[in-house]
Amino acid sequence: MDIREQTALVTGANRGIGHSFVTELRRRGVRKVYAATRRPETVPEMPGVVPLTLDVTDDASVARAAATTHDTTLLVNNAGVSTFAKLTDGAEEDIRLEMETNYFGTLRMVRAFAPVLGANGGGFVLNALSIMAWMAYEHSNSYGASKAAAWALTNGVRYELAEQGTQVTALAMASVDTGMMAGVEDEKSHPDVIARAALDGLAAGSLEVLADQRTALWKSRLGEDPADLYPHLSAAQPASGPVRP
Repeated sequence: MDIREQTALVTGANRGIGHSFVTELRRRGVRKVYAATRRPETVPEMPGVVPLTLDVTDDASVARAAATTHDTTLLVNNAGVSTFAKLTDGAEEDIRLEMETNYFGTLRMVRAFAPVLGANGGGFVLNALSIMAWMAYEHSNSYGASKAAAWALTNGVRYELAEQGTQVTALAMASVDTGMMAGVEDEKSHPDVIARAALDGLAAGSLEVLADQRTALWKSRLGEDPADLYPHLSAAQPASGPVRP
């Protein structure tokens, strides 16, 4: 892929990883970047960057964006939310918000922009996912469920859009130093590093980009027995009784 031939649209573009995507795309010479966010006035002014009002949870907003950005050839689905809700006792509205944004928001964007990309020769889709799609943690398991759904979505639309020549790339990452993770003590990647890794992989034709070593490790362990992945859980299990036929 020649990045200089692309017109990109980045969701959640006003801060964090989204802002890093916008900056890195411009640095690499992309033709134009639509910086999409619910508050376009918060998008920093940059040459070649066009602020765009967009709420990925709203059908009409997504439809308007697709109708007015018909030159898009690269869609970066970056918008996301984490409420740190637990599945067992978290607020249901928080859990629904994560699924509505992280899964259905990505689905809305793909469905709306697939015809646009097809009309422009196929194009590219980059979906921002998470290590939490593959692991459980003491919190954020609702977020993980939404990202697991988004991973399955990414695999599915990659298959479905192959016929029109659209490359669909998954970007998975562990903790990143953004506002979303401000209250969490953890090893964190810089958002600029994530954006560079993602665009390097996209340009190379990669269908999946594992942006850090922790993410690569957890992806490599898919299929292992949960008892091996979470050995501390065994102490919490009741002793097994005799197995009866």
